[in-house]
Amino acid sequence: MAVNTKAYQEINGELQSKQVTLVAVSKTKPVAEIQELYELGQRDFGENYVQELAEKQLVLPNDIRWHFIGHLQSNKVKYIAPYVHLIHGVDSYKLLLEIDKQARKFDRVIHCLLQIHVAQEETKFGFNELELMEAMDAIHKYKLLNELKNVEVSGLMGMASFTEDKEQVRKEFKYLKLLFDHCASLPWNTGFNTLSMGMSSDYQIAIEEGSTLVRVGSLLFGSRQQ
Repeated sequence: MAVNTKAYQEINGELQSKQVTLVAVSKTKPVAEIQELYELGQRDFGENYVQELAEKQLVLPNDIRWHFIGHLQSNKVKYIAPYVHLIHGVDSYKLLLEIDKQARKFDRVIHCLLQIHVAQEETKFGFNELELMEAMDAIHKYKLLNELKNVEVSGLMGMASFTEDKEQVRKEFKYLKLLFDHCASLPWNTGFNTLSMGMSSDYQIAIEEGSTLVRVGSLLFGSRQQ
């Protein structure tokens, strides 16, 4: 199989020692490879596509914590609402309200992360700083009205620029951590404890800058080095 067992054990051991959660990005990977990582002890898996996630969760162990890490359309929320553990890419009020609506149907609370646009690429989704502050204010007002009871905003997620310039990546992660710390310090904002930043190419920088969760795929599922 294509799972790189040695890399998984090394990365997982490193992250556990730093109390950072490893999400294994399993998009497009076959069920057999996910099962192999599961048997090594991995429980958090990330998927980008709703249909693929729906199909996989039907046949894989029910104690897997499924993370949705792709761009989620409001009309697709209902398909993952019964079982999704954490939605990483909430980038609009509309989506947050739809997640709350669908979670209510299943009498559960869905945890979410607000996606922040910190990269230089315009193709990335997410709130800018001003929009984030407006979103936090709106969430507070909803909570005061006893609304949004079925969604919990647990933190922030962001993706750095795809570049060889490590200092640019570090700068973007530092900025995201500053925004996270500000939001976490708001007196009403309890349970705001997850900062999802860092992927295969930059997770070590992300950890140095305060990430609590990294999303790693190619290092785990890539071909073994002989």
